[in-house]
Amino acid sequence: MDLLAFLGNIGGQELIVILLIILLLFGAKKLPELAKGMGKAVREFQNAKDEFSDELHNAGKTPDKDVRQADATVPRIDHAATAREVPLPADERARTADERTSREV
Repeated sequence: MDLLAFLGNIGGQELIVILLIILLLFGAKKLPELAKGMGKAVREFQNAKDEFSDELHNAGKTPDKDVRQADATVPRIDHAATAREVPLPADERARTADERTSREV
């Protein structure tokens, strides 16, 4: 628990001690290579984050030039009567009238 509290309050002196320990562990020749690798990793992470953010912002926006009406899968019959224009047979009219009265009761 004390270790976590220590990591939350790293000051200047603690940072210098940590850097000296890293210098002793890896040596002066390896430090530039480690820093370069860390820089590449941070840059790659930043690029991936920006790309993901752009993808989220552009997800709802579709360019109008790519949008076109879908082709009909059922052929249309020109000048054909619609369902409202076709009269019901007599037995259908009687049945719908009975259904209306039964609903009202």
